Amino acid sequence: MTSDPSAAFFARHLSTGPVLGIFRGQDPRTTVDLCLRAWEAGVELVEIPVQSEDALPSLEAAVKAAGAHGKHVGAGTVTTVERLRAARDLGASFTVAPGLHPSVVEASQGAGLPHLPGAATATDIAGALAAGYTWIKAFPAQQLGPGWITAHLAPFPDVRFVATGGVGPGNAADFLAAGCAAVAIGSALSDPGALRRLREALNART
Repeated sequence: MTSDPSAAFFARHLSTGPVLGIFRGQDPRTTVDLCLRAWEAGVELVEIPVQSEDALPSLEAAVKAAGAHGKHVGAGTVTTVERLRAARDLGASFTVAPGLHPSVVEASQGAGLPHLPGAATATDIAGALAAGYTWIKAFPAQQLGPGWITAHLAPFPDVRFVATGGVGPGNAADFLAAGCAAVAIGSALSDPGALRRLREALNART
């Protein structure tokens, strides 16, 4: 296993506030508004999924806003080299994928972009580790459950999981207590009431 070229980046930005914001399918203006709300709440990293070209203007707007506020925005659902190149050209600070895509891994490393690959099985985790990644997206987290995290940390103690998919105020603390390094949150960051419950849940674990 080689050293993780992305570990320092994710550790630095998720160590104090273990929440990654995800804003999918919004127009550029709404995306920026959601990013601003997340940054005001203490979220350091925001992901804008780019599952289609229609999402690229929102990523571009978020990246520009991040530059003005000293924050970092990444591109999610990066499953092809073409998407990675588009994200890189728009100034994305990192990329995220639902699985381990060898061509994306190679291209992200070549571009010097921190990358967060996804995993749902022990085989996926082993493959990510072999590719040099220790920060891994556990997806879909709601279906996997907190017990999956604890079970897989036993044979893979060096992995830092980011629970993604169906995580919110009701279960975020459970995933962190199970051993996740961070959780990815979407809609809760756009709802003041849910955001308050999320803060209470995260504070209750400490």
